[in-house]
Amino acid sequence: MQIPLSYNLRNLTARKTTTAMTALGIALTVAVLLSVSALVQGLRTSLAASGNPLQVLVLRKGGTAELNSVITRTAYQDILGRGGIARDEAGQPKASLEVVTVIVLESAENPGGININLRGLTPMGFRLRDEVTLSAGRMFRPGYREIVVGKSLVNRYGVHLGQKLRFGRGDWEVVGIMDGGRTSANSEVFADLNQLAADQNRPTALSSVLLRAEDEASVNTLINDLETDRRLNVDAMPERDYYAQQTSSAAPIQALGTFVALIMSVGSSFAAMNTMYAAVARRSAEIGTLRVLGFSRRSILVAFLIESVLLSLIGGLLGCLLVLPLNGIETGVGSFVTFSELTFSFHITPQVMFTGVLFAVFMGVLGGILPAASAARKQILTALRSA
Repeated sequence: MQIPLSYNLRNLTARKTTTAMTALGIALTVAVLLSVSALVQGLRTSLAASGNPLQVLVLRKGGTAELNSVITRTAYQDILGRGGIARDEAGQPKASLEVVTVIVLESAENPGGININLRGLTPMGFRLRDEVTLSAGRMFRPGYREIVVGKSLVNRYGVHLGQKLRFGRGDWEVVGIMDGGRTSANSEVFADLNQLAADQNRPTALSSVLLRAEDEASVNTLINDLETDRRLNVDAMPERDYYAQQTSSAAPIQALGTFVALIMSVGSSFAAMNTMYAAVARRSAEIGTLRVLGFSRRSILVAFLIESVLLSLIGGLLGCLLVLPLNGIETGVGSFVTFSELTFSFHITPQVMFTGVLFAVFMGVLGGILPAASAARKQILTALRSA
């Protein structure tokens, strides 16, 4: 015969202060874990949304990022002649030769400045990024020192239309704000390819080529064709794979956050354990009475363990509520691949919250198993005499 759940709920509500303090400790532990998980999830979502499954990125062989890759205009012209590249209505190949470098932007949070990706591309390169739209202003004009900036740079660094940023050989005017949805384009600056290449003294040595394949079957064929041509000396990969590699930036943050949460979980589990031991000591007469009424040792063990789990579950749910205001808040992290900042938003998903609740339940089991076993081992007469 099992002890009814109402018994556990009544005991938790009878000890309001103890229940609240223990639940709050567990909630803070869960909130730390969920904050880190939401940050990592936001970065992964941003990078997963970047790129088109039909697009191929071409880098110099051995190049780990666009920043340390060199593709010449001669190689680009050779690449354009490959089969499998999609074409637009005018018959032009959907291909973009691009140059990537970094500029430093300062903010109140980072007065020393942070590296930001600066990408030189053609109008075709902008059109290949289907997810990117202009939310304000206009597109830069070829041959002018004009730039379009991602919306995250507006929010985090105060960049605005009409502002002039100085880099390269002169001042560049912000003429447009682009919205890349959840993609990494929000943390980049776009400029005219030829103007930027001239300013950077790189008229022929550029960074990468972005190609749109005709269909899914053409993607691998195009990659094999490019990589087997020794004259080109290039590596080609699906664009999404390139961005997926950048999730390595989240690994140290995730490891550190998880470590801190685990350390805190030990303290929270001990708090739950102390609470349950105190409950066992105060309720010796109840335990003896339950045994007299015919409840088995197993039923008492399960009842006290359930009570500990319920206590932790309250803390877990409270932790979820504490971390919800973080959802959508923008932050940034340095990428070990691009050597620049990736801006993204905290992304709290149902899966992230479910992980937090499971973690809380685990703490409840860990903190409740010994007190529950202690309650189950009490002898009937001993329990009644200690009342």
